[in-house]
Amino acid sequence: MGHHAHNPHGAGDKAVRAIDRKREKERKFMLSAAYKYAEDLSIKLVQRLLDQHIIETTSDSAIREVFTNLLQNLQEMDEFDLNFKIAPIRQLTVNPNFISLYLTQYVTEDLINHSKIEDVFGDDLTIYNTIDSILDKIRPKDK
Repeated sequence: MGHHAHNPHGAGDKAVRAIDRKREKERKFMLSAAYKYAEDLSIKLVQRLLDQHIIETTSDSAIREVFTNLLQNLQEMDEFDLNFKIAPIRQLTVNPNFISLYLTQYVTEDLINHSKIEDVFGDDLTIYNTIDSILDKIRPKDK
């Protein structure tokens, strides 16, 4: 008979693995939806950013194209690069949408330098909430 060490943390480890699997499944679902609906999401996203006076642009279509490309390419992006991009604002809100965090950082760090962008307004949380008001549609709802 073998001796089995008693691991009082075994149940906890199992729960953590279950949560990790759920998060990974949610992540894949969201990346797939972002790719599949990139064009529609981009139209709504740019319109919302304009309506909320977050961005001023000389070309809505050029900015929609930027967001469509971003959303379609997220699936192929290295996880380290994505996490590195969102690290500065990871604690911005409770249980954040990682795609909304990524796009928030993109708006504040990269889009602001786009030739068709005249200005970007709002703090990180305002920009995040505006973006997430569109992207929360691709987030699985807890049952």
